[in-house]
Amino acid sequence: MAFRTARNLAYFSNYIRNYSTNGPLVNVTVNEKSGFATATLQRPSVNSLNLELLTEISHTLQQLEKNKCRGLILTSASNKVFSAGLDLFELHKPNADKIKQMWSTLQEVWIKLYGSSYPTVAVVNGHAPAGGCMLALSCEYRVMLNNFIIGLNEAQIGFSAPMWLIDGMRNTIGSRQAEFALTAGTLFKTEEALKIGLVDEVAQSKEEAIEKAEKFLNKFAKIPPHARSMTKAALRGANIQALVRNKDEEVRSYVDFVTDSQFQDSLGEFIELNLKQKLSK
Repeated sequence: MAFRTARNLAYFSNYIRNYSTNGPLVNVTVNEKSGFATATLQRPSVNSLNLELLTEISHTLQQLEKNKCRGLILTSASNKVFSAGLDLFELHKPNADKIKQMWSTLQEVWIKLYGSSYPTVAVVNGHAPAGGCMLALSCEYRVMLNNFIIGLNEAQIGFSAPMWLIDGMRNTIGSRQAEFALTAGTLFKTEEALKIGLVDEVAQSKEEAIEKAEKFLNKFAKIPPHARSMTKAALRGANIQALVRNKDEEVRSYVDFVTDSQFQDSLGEFIELNLKQKLSK
């Protein structure tokens, strides 16, 4: 028996009225028929993850969990960039307290998205380097449009991805491919990402990608949500608990690293390459 009962649909109809938003940074809509939520990142111009956007994403995920979301599609309002990753301008010559809060919020976003009780799909409808790739990797399924790039390119700016993100990449594409990709900071084109398993499907348009995302989410219509959630937690819980145990220590290490003069010099050089403008063209 499907778990999308009339009672559930009535609940989600009420949920739509109470929660669908058109916030400044994250727009959330809920399909009344399916109960699936779509969270659209909309921070111009490239959805760079600054403290404000991370905070809004974290709040969105918390509300979706609270309201027993049936499934989430995460995508971008831009037709060129899914997310350009952490806002490098906020990391350059930073305020240490703000950087501490920023990294802590990033950790919370990953915990909530990676560990969500509901199924998740990233519709990657634009470039997704670094933190953009992190958001996509946190989801259970990834549908990507053609002619874009995705990957964890932190090594290119003298930075190492955190262990929980390395584990996410390794669990997705395998240890050997992850080692090659992470040490070189490789950005994969769509077809390359599909070939190594970094994305699951390719679509020619955002509309087609949304259809593929909904098809994936619909696979669980007849699966008891609690059983599915428990299984997901068993598969992903160890990675989450490892971060929770080391959360404060990781924040301190990150702040020390980002404020180090050598990293700041490397970051300054990288910013001069004007990555954001290249991605937004």
